Amino acid sequence: MKSFEYSNALSSESAVSLLGKQGRYLGGGIDLLGEMKEYIVSPSRLVNVKDLPNTRDITKTAEGFRLGTNVRVAEIAAHPEIQQGLAALAEAAAEVGSPQIRNVATLGGNLAQHSRCWYYRQRDLVCLKRGGNTCYGREGQNKYLSIFSGNPCVSPAVSNLAVALAALDARVVVWRDGKESKLTIGELYEDAWKNPSVHNSLRPSDLILAVEVPTSAGKSAYLQMSEKSDFDWALVSCAVSGKVTDGKISGARIVLGAVAPVPFVVEKANQFLEGKVLDDKSATAAADLILQEATPLAQNGYKVPIARALIRRALARLNA
Repeated sequence: MKSFEYSNALSSESAVSLLGKQGRYLGGGIDLLGEMKEYIVSPSRLVNVKDLPNTRDITKTAEGFRLGTNVRVAEIAAHPEIQQGLAALAEAAAEVGSPQIRNVATLGGNLAQHSRCWYYRQRDLVCLKRGGNTCYGREGQNKYLSIFSGNPCVSPAVSNLAVALAALDARVVVWRDGKESKLTIGELYEDAWKNPSVHNSLRPSDLILAVEVPTSAGKSAYLQMSEKSDFDWALVSCAVSGKVTDGKISGARIVLGAVAPVPFVVEKANQFLEGKVLDDKSATAAADLILQEATPLAQNGYKVPIARALIRRALARLNA
C-alpha cells in the first residue's frame, strides 16, 4: 500500500473540497482498503465520511424509510420495521458477508463497491475494466461472471442491497454539483452496462448520502444461491416485489443480481405479470422472458436454471 493523506469531513461540502483530484471517500473501508493493499488503486488522500451528520440514522418517513449512507448492514438486517415492511431489503442485508463484516460494512459502501472479478483483482494484470484492452474473463475463468452484458466486460454487479433496493423502487440520494440529487438504482448503475471501465454511474466527487425506500411496493422477497451456506458471494440473486389481490399480481418488479454489470431488470417480464394470476405457470413464463436473451459463457451456463428457480420461488413468496 502506498502512503496517503487522511482527512476527516464534517459536511458534504467539506468532503468534496478535501477530496481533490486523486482522493477517495472512506466509509466502512472493506473494499477500498483491499484494493489499496493490492495496488489496484492508490489514492493520494482518503477522506473519512463516517462522521457526516445524519448519515447513521434509519428514519421513518411518510413514504417509507430514509437510511443514511453510514448505516451498518447489520442494522438493516436486524431492524424490526424493515423486516416487516421491506422484507427483501432485510433478507438481502442478512446475506452480506459474515456477521463481522456486516457490523462494519455500510449501506453506501455496499452500493458503491467495485468488481469482484478475479482478473480485475489480479494486480499483475491490466484487464479491460482497469484500462486494458482485453476482458480476460470471456475466454478464461468465467464461472462467476455475467450472462448478460451490454459491453465486452462480463464482470457482474454483486451488491445484494442494490438488487433488493431496485425491486423496492428506492432512490439513492447523492451529493452532486453542490446539491442533493436522487437516482434510481437503475440510474446509479446504468453507465456500467455500456462502459466497461466503470462500476457504476457515480462521478469521482459524487457522495452517497442516503437511500429513500418507499413501502408502497407491497410485499417483497429476496433469495440467493451461493456455493457455501454462509459468508459467500451470490452465484445468482433475485429480489421481487408486488401486490397480490385475490391471487392476481400488480406492480410486479423482478431484479436479478450477479448476472450482469447492473442489477438486471427486464421490464417486459414485469409488464407480462400485470393482472395475471400469480402461480407457477405465470412465474415460469416471466422467468423465461427474462432469461431468453442470456448469453452464458463456457463455465457459467448453470446460472440460467438457478435464476429461473429463484424467480419462481421468490414470486411464490409474495403469495405466502
